[in-house]
Amino acid sequence: MENQAKITTLFTDIGGVLLTNGWDRKARGEAAVLFNLDSVEVEERHHLTFDTYEVGKITLDEYLERLVFYEERTFSYDDFKEFMFKKSLPYPEMIQLICDLKKKYNLKVAVISNEGRELNQYRINTFKLNEFVDFFVSSSFVHFRKPDADIFKVAIDISQSDVATSLYIDDRMLFVQVAEGLGLQGIHHTDYEDTKAQLKAFGLEV
Repeated sequence: MENQAKITTLFTDIGGVLLTNGWDRKARGEAAVLFNLDSVEVEERHHLTFDTYEVGKITLDEYLERLVFYEERTFSYDDFKEFMFKKSLPYPEMIQLICDLKKKYNLKVAVISNEGRELNQYRINTFKLNEFVDFFVSSSFVHFRKPDADIFKVAIDISQSDVATSLYIDDRMLFVQVAEGLGLQGIHHTDYEDTKAQLKAFGLEV
């Protein structure tokens, strides 16, 4: 896939690309065991209310009130949040790759992600994402979430980037396809080596 247009902007997801997803089904299952919760109830309540948290309509505490603290517990909100936060881990090779490409090609780097505000802020601060990401179009900031095409349109407008010279990286194929539908070029991220090879095909190599 040799591409003639020089890439100027790199849009990327956070969870599944730069960091672990953090608060995913596996983490919720572990939380149910550790905190002695009904895992089926946790999943049902999560799916009924998490979208509302991700688009910035409720706080993390309000989400947890609906998920866990709708009845008396032997542990605190802070106990539970500490567990949630610790589920976020970096993918150092991917972070380094994006940093190296940004420096070498003077790229604009932007994040388009579905993340609740408090979790998003923790991840940005803890893993110093703002040291190489120029701006964050997070669902909780702009009140749209993928696969809504509007979150991509906002990112394109804010970045003032030409879609023809922009790339979008995501581990969810559906989201890549939505981005491509708006004219962005896409990379479906499965692992470091594959994405590195795909980037090289677009003229971006370190």
